[in-house]
Amino acid sequence: MKPLIEVKGLSKSFGDLKVLENVNLTVNEGDRIAIIGGSGCGKSVFLRSLELLEKPDSGKIFIDGDEITARGANVPDIRKKLGMVYQQFYLFSHMDVMDNLCLAPMKIKKMSRKEAEEKADYWLSQVGLTSKAHAMPDTLSGGQKQRIAICRSLMMEPKVILFDEPTSALDPTMVGEVLAMIRVLSKRDLTMLIVTHEMNFAREVANRVLFFADKGIYEEGTPAEIFDAPQKPKTKAFIHRIKFFHFDITERTFDLMGFQGGIALFGEKYNMSQSLIWRLQLCSEEIVYEMMDGSYPGKDKVDIEVDISYSDDGSLVLLLKCGGNKYNVLDIDETVDDDKDHLGITIIKNVSKSNKYEYKDNMNVLEIII
Repeated sequence: MKPLIEVKGLSKSFGDLKVLENVNLTVNEGDRIAIIGGSGCGKSVFLRSLELLEKPDSGKIFIDGDEITARGANVPDIRKKLGMVYQQFYLFSHMDVMDNLCLAPMKIKKMSRKEAEEKADYWLSQVGLTSKAHAMPDTLSGGQKQRIAICRSLMMEPKVILFDEPTSALDPTMVGEVLAMIRVLSKRDLTMLIVTHEMNFAREVANRVLFFADKGIYEEGTPAEIFDAPQKPKTKAFIHRIKFFHFDITERTFDLMGFQGGIALFGEKYNMSQSLIWRLQLCSEEIVYEMMDGSYPGKDKVDIEVDISYSDDGSLVLLLKCGGNKYNVLDIDETVDDDKDHLGITIIKNVSKSNKYEYKDNMNVLEIII
C-alpha cells in the first residue's frame, strides 16, 4: 500500500502544556481512520498539525512523499493534497453555494468556470442539494451547510480528507444527514481521517481506529479490536464508560495521604460502599509498598503507575505497572519465614477476587480484581 501521510516524532505544546509527544503514524491509501478520545486529548491538534494549521514543536510530516515540515517546503502546494472539513462550516456568507464551491478550484487549480460548475453540479447531486446551488448560506440548515462544506473540500480532489468533528456544531436532528454523507464517501475508497465522538459511526465506517490519550496514540486497532476487545485500561474506560482513577509514584517518600485521599474521593464520587473503598485503599497501599521493596530494593526513585477502573456493574480493577527488577509478588510464599514481612501479600490475596501478573516490555504488570 502507498503511504499518503507519514508522521514521525510529532510533538506539540502550548506554553507549559504538552499536548502531543512523539506521535508516529502511517496513513495508507484507502485508509478510513477514526480518531477517538476524551476532550482535550489532542485529537484536533493532531489533525490541524497535518496541514500546519498548528505548527509542531518537533517531528516530521510527509504528505504523499513531500515533507510539509521541511525548511523551505512549498506548504500551500502540499496542502492542495489535503481537504479539511472543520467543526464550523466557514462558508462565505456573501456568496451563493455555487460560488462557494467554484472559488477555490478556479483560483488554485485554474479550472474554468464551466468546468468548476460541472464538478459542483455533480457533487451537489451526490448529496441531494442540487436545488440549493444558488441559495445563500444563511438560508441553509446546519446539516446542509456542512454537506456543502464537504462538497467544497471534494471540489479540490484531495488525496486525503480530514474531518475535524464534522457534526459537533450541529443540532442532533441534523447529525444523521452529515454522517450518512460520509458513509457514502467511505465506500468510494477515499482516504479519510475522522475525529469523531460518534462511536457507532466510527465502528461502521473506519477500517482503523486510533484512541488518543497520554499525549498521543494510546491504542490503535481495527474497530472490532478497539470497541469489542480494548487491551489498555484507559481505552477500556473510555469505550465502556468506566470511571477511572490514575496516580503516578516517582519516589519512595510519595504522598501517601494524597494517594489514599484521592481513592476515597473517587469511591465517594461514584457511590461505592465504604467497605469497598476501604478494601481498595488497603490493597492499593500494600501492593505499592510490596512492589517498591521487590522491584526497587534500596532505591529512593521509583516508577510506579496505579490505575483504578470502576464500572456501573460493580467491577473494580486495580492495575499496577512498574519498572525496576522483575518481581512477581503473587509467587511469594508469605508463610515462609525469610526475615521479611509479607503481610501485604496476605492482605492482597484476601481482599481480591482474582489477580494476575505478567512481565512485559521490561515492566511488571499486576492486575487485581477487587
